[in-house]
Amino acid sequence: MLLLAGFVVVTLVAGVLVLVDFDQPTEARPRRTPVHREPPVAATSAPPQVGALERLREPHLLVVAARSLPTSIVERVRQQKGVSSVEIVDAAQAMFGGRRVGIIGVNPSTFRAYTPEPTAISDGLWQRVAAGEAAVSFGLGTDGGLTLGSRVNSQGRVIRVGAHATMGLDAVDAVVSQSMARTLGLPHDNALLINAPKADSTQIRDALRKVLPQGAQMVVLKPTFTSSRRQPVPTSRISVALAAAGSKLGAPYVWGAEGPDAFDCSGLIQWAFGQAGVRLPRVTHQQFASGPKVPFSQMRPGDLIFWRLDPTNPGYISHAAIYWGDGKMIQAPRTGDVVKIVSVHTRNLAGVVRVSN
Repeated sequence: MLLLAGFVVVTLVAGVLVLVDFDQPTEARPRRTPVHREPPVAATSAPPQVGALERLREPHLLVVAARSLPTSIVERVRQQKGVSSVEIVDAAQAMFGGRRVGIIGVNPSTFRAYTPEPTAISDGLWQRVAAGEAAVSFGLGTDGGLTLGSRVNSQGRVIRVGAHATMGLDAVDAVVSQSMARTLGLPHDNALLINAPKADSTQIRDALRKVLPQGAQMVVLKPTFTSSRRQPVPTSRISVALAAAGSKLGAPYVWGAEGPDAFDCSGLIQWAFGQAGVRLPRVTHQQFASGPKVPFSQMRPGDLIFWRLDPTNPGYISHAAIYWGDGKMIQAPRTGDVVKIVSVHTRNLAGVVRVSN
């Protein structure tokens, strides 16, 4: 699909929402010390004020359209059975610090309720965003090299990295204010975060297909494996995937890389299984739903191992590897390292998945 410059193009690749290039109710818990990372506060004028957090609203679906969503459609989404609340944001993929990443523009006062609790409760973080700074995911900040307090170029505009805080939204690694998003040229009001705590997210997704404009895409943000008509990948294909991964020993880790010469952790998994004709999602959180969970003690070669290692969002699946056998795994570890085979460790283990298709 080709659109005029300034609009976002969205598509689904292996079940994962991709923001393609453009321009070419639970009560909040008691406050505690945030674990996200922020640079020292500079001596400036008083920071912008943002609305206080009143309650947390977990996002269950993300909708992205090519153009602004009409008010009438947004209201129909709000009225959908099972939907408790809807947050309107701007979304696209754009250059940010020399990398093309998913960016969303938000109202800091209201969007904060849809973020992980350690991030949601931080007035300082949202004041930084309101003042024109960016909050970037922990992975983009640490492995992607966007250090706290650094100034990066995005669409010809210099933006300060004000915080490392993973929002838990697949394919989104930078958050700015809507004012900044529109300065960058992102489309207006073309995306929705949907909170539906008592409903089946996949059923709401299917119902919304009749409401949303043609071409709008949706992704379930906390997918679960469904066994309908899916079987474990045959051993013959697993052997091909393992051989493909093994052929890349020594290839450098690069955040966001998906081969064939450099990889991040989920990029290596997707690429290796792709060589065996198995389509997998691109990001770890979606790969975690690519098959049934199996006990660690019953792990076999080709199973995927997942960890929760992100201090800014402790519930998020942030790292993955492929079980090699004999207590070993093959992985793309981190910036400065290479694809390697190492012993399996269980610290912060999230689970083991047997790939099915």
